[in-house]
Amino acid sequence: MSVDIGNRLRHLRLAHNLSQRELAKRAGVTNSTISLIESNSANPSVGALKRILDGIPIGLAEFFAFEPEAPKKAFYAAEELVEIGKGPISYRQIGENLFGRSLQILKECYQPGADTGKVPLVHEGEEGGIVLTGRLEVTVDDERRILGPGDAYYFESRRPHRFRCVGPYPCEVISACTPPSF
Repeated sequence: MSVDIGNRLRHLRLAHNLSQRELAKRAGVTNSTISLIESNSANPSVGALKRILDGIPIGLAEFFAFEPEAPKKAFYAAEELVEIGKGPISYRQIGENLFGRSLQILKECYQPGADTGKVPLVHEGEEGGIVLTGRLEVTVDDERRILGPGDAYYFESRRPHRFRCVGPYPCEVISACTPPSF
């Protein structure tokens, strides 16, 4: 039996109105630790998970017994998209709780010059997207392309990748990834 620790932790953190930063501070760990666990990119030890859960607060037994309801909502107004990004990159997610879901859909907006960082992203799954406006430089492995409106990308997410807005205008993208990784 496999337990999705990342989505379970994200769901409980959001249910307690805690940011990743606040939970990390309470638990005495880094923000990136919380982010890596929630994206299922890191598997915490029992001790580390207990420290993090103490910051909510919730016990290990309650954490593993907890089964949030799968979302049943099918339609979302623009103002209901959940902002999960920060700074010069906006990630607006369809649905607040992705627990039990296998697909994450985002409306992304990169301000001019914004990028996902010098260190490429690597995680399990697949992702794809289509550029709506602006120009987006997408690097996958050693291959780099500048995409404009109507252009798209699709690749296995374990291949090192990064995104950067090039040009003087913001870039908007609709993307999807499976499994959810934010």
